[in-house]
Amino acid sequence: MFKRMAFGVFIHRTDSIYDDVPSERYQFPKQYLKRVQQCVGDWIIYLEPSKVKETKGYFAIAKVQEVIPDPRGSEMHLAIIEPGSYLDFGDPVAFREMDGVAERGLLNKEGKISGRAQSAVRPLSQEDFVRIVQRGLGNDEDILPRQDDVVPIDGFEEAQEPFQFATARERITQITNRAVRDRNFRKNVLRAYGERCAVTGLRLINGGGRAEVEAAHIRPVEHGGPDIVSNGIALSGTAHWMFDRGLVGLSDDLTILVSRQTNDAAAVNSMINSSGRLLVPERAANRPRFEFLSWHRENCFKC
Repeated sequence: MFKRMAFGVFIHRTDSIYDDVPSERYQFPKQYLKRVQQCVGDWIIYLEPSKVKETKGYFAIAKVQEVIPDPRGSEMHLAIIEPGSYLDFGDPVAFREMDGVAERGLLNKEGKISGRAQSAVRPLSQEDFVRIVQRGLGNDEDILPRQDDVVPIDGFEEAQEPFQFATARERITQITNRAVRDRNFRKNVLRAYGERCAVTGLRLINGGGRAEVEAAHIRPVEHGGPDIVSNGIALSGTAHWMFDRGLVGLSDDLTILVSRQTNDAAAVNSMINSSGRLLVPERAANRPRFEFLSWHRENCFKC
């Protein structure tokens, strides 16, 4: 017998007053406690509201592991995200698209957006979950058959047909697939860095229009590194090879370090862009985080 799924939407903005790290935790007031608790063990989709400049819309998915009181003693609570579950959409989904709003459960009987759209935490029907995830992961060859459009009943406790359970579960299987995660990680890192190698500064495009740059994890997935842009760098093939093998590294101020074990330090230094520092994304939230840089220096970089 299938476990009844309880999907949700968590609203997040980078300038939030709340102590959110979307890949790790989501802070919320007591008024949303019951709604968040119903999502424990299931998946939520993050939404950046439309009033945010250059909003990303529905931009990521994650699994809620548990809910705990904020240990700092406030009236707040934390939704703890299951490690390794968070995934940025390679193709963020707009709140409103050509065929209407992506989240059809927000429509009232007259087909207009209801007041539920103002809730920072709200339930998400399986139909809406599948629709948003399908668009967020892009139009790949392994795309699942489209469902008929249905305006769902509001709330977590709605009844579902077996086909809808199967479809949602297949989407979750796709989300946890390593190839899918790598593809979405690459899309987001390359987009953040403008398809330019952050070490050399070169932006090379091949004859097929594809960027000749790779998405490197700072802290590798096999060592607990998440698939988030702030744990990634866009690097050319050679720079990626050297970074993974610890021949180059990064200081906390993003100065590019060259290992003394490099057999041709002069050649490596000649590859580095004239600033001597990593060329970073415009959006601060996409820049490498301290804890990942520190992990790479302590575990990979050869001093």
